[in-house]
Amino acid sequence: MAFEQPFLIAFIARLSDAKYNLAAFGIAASFAMIIEAPIIMLLSASTALISGRNSYKKLKKFTDILNALITGIHLLVLIPPVFNFIVIRLMDVPEDIAKLAHVALIIFLPWAASIGYRRFYQGILIKNNLTRRVTYGTLVRMLVIVAVGLLLYFAGIEGAYVGAGAMSLAVLSEAIATRLMTSGSLKKLLVTDDAVNGNMRLRTIAKFYYPLALTSILSLGVHPFVTFFMGRSYMAVESLAVLPVVNSLVFVFRSMGLSYQEVNIALAGEKKQNYTILRNFALYLGIVTTVLITVLAFTPLADLWFINVSGLTKELADLSYLPLKIMILLPALTILLNFQRSVLIINGTTGPISVATAVELTGIIIILLIGVIFLNLVGVVAASISFVIGKTISNLYLAPKKSRTVAGWRRNNN
Repeated sequence: MAFEQPFLIAFIARLSDAKYNLAAFGIAASFAMIIEAPIIMLLSASTALISGRNSYKKLKKFTDILNALITGIHLLVLIPPVFNFIVIRLMDVPEDIAKLAHVALIIFLPWAASIGYRRFYQGILIKNNLTRRVTYGTLVRMLVIVAVGLLLYFAGIEGAYVGAGAMSLAVLSEAIATRLMTSGSLKKLLVTDDAVNGNMRLRTIAKFYYPLALTSILSLGVHPFVTFFMGRSYMAVESLAVLPVVNSLVFVFRSMGLSYQEVNIALAGEKKQNYTILRNFALYLGIVTTVLITVLAFTPLADLWFINVSGLTKELADLSYLPLKIMILLPALTILLNFQRSVLIINGTTGPISVATAVELTGIIIILLIGVIFLNLVGVVAASISFVIGKTISNLYLAPKKSRTVAGWRRNNN
């Protein structure tokens, strides 16, 4: 999944007005991601809560309500006076880029609800040890990305529309494929009494899910803030164009740790007996991803990626190298953060997770304020520094809480 944006960026960078379309695509994608934020953790909720007929029906109803709400918010943002006020007046984005971003965001309309349903059903697949089918769904998504991307690319339309159109149709196709692959598991669920959550109600789900949703909102909400500061930074348009390219490359390495949260939830064991081996795997994964991204960032492979693969001009590629080097620790920090979150989710203590994300967001905003306003740094450089510092602070906040939780498990098992 992490390769979809680099693939599309390679198309956008080779179409006309690449710099403006890359910036517009980055803005539209950042809005689409903040709108989808409340449903991101449905994967964790589905994996953790569904155990039979009643829990499935209640969480499905909760998912329907949530998807309707976020689609309504998306439509609200698309109202021209609302969009222009946020993007042109508040973010200070040039009007020609804002127009491209507005149309791209319209194309993104099916995006959020499709992701909500996909993640809900993926949780059921993970719960039933059918994780290969999650991969099959992702393959469907990638095939659609490639097919639609190529079709729109050769149609010669604006690059921002190519990216948004391919991503929207791809995630909708993946949601449909995931639902079809869950059919067998659903038949069993609908005739199974809940072992744990037989009396679960919408209020119970909301209490469990609220901190997780807030975590995603705060986490993905950073993108509009970053866009706001970069619009006022030194080399603003160039930074807006380059950041999605660098972020998409770093995300390839970060993605290895994003699913680890659900892996821990599914495999920890009733008595948490698998904690140590899961922790060690996270450690090894962190080391491997750090070594791989470091090799890419500090060798000619960076030239190969940004110029030959992504299709950036020499000017934009030169602006990309330093942010990539700054962010080499982000994949390992992501793995650690998701590992710590999973421990707290297993324990049912989801509150600290949202607090940690709020701390991370605050750190990012402060660093951006200092870097852009007071130090006059290039926007993309200030953003990369803020991402690393924010993620570090979040990990440090959760570390003692995770340690106390694990210590409690060990006392109970002795």
